[in-house]
Amino acid sequence: MDIDWANVFNWVSLLKCFLVGGAICVVGQILIDKTKLTPARILVIFVTTGAILGGLGIYKYLVEFAGAGATVPLTGFGYNLAKGAIEGVKEAGLVGAFTGGVKASAGGIAAAVFFGYLASLISKPKMKKQ
Repeated sequence: MDIDWANVFNWVSLLKCFLVGGAICVVGQILIDKTKLTPARILVIFVTTGAILGGLGIYKYLVEFAGAGATVPLTGFGYNLAKGAIEGVKEAGLVGAFTGGVKASAGGIAAAVFFGYLASLISKPKMKKQ
């Protein structure tokens, strides 16, 4: 049985995903190289930007266009928090603004903790000397 790979993968979607995700990463790399911002501050900037754009309803168009290229980077995490908070408000009122974002992103948070722990067992993490 021959597999028609052209039908298995939608190459245009993969290209859009790669280009958008890569562009977000390029912005992060430029911030690291050209500014004195720490990686933690860049992380906060990306998550906050995703949350603001998600709350304004702008980021969803990028997600519709690029799929995982827009949802996997840190801006996608912020978007997911905002989207969950908005849905939480619709379901539970003001309390949902606080719980909705956590519910929406719980899977990603759990995966990050689990795989971070797994990586620390495989490698030998060390504190950075100052």
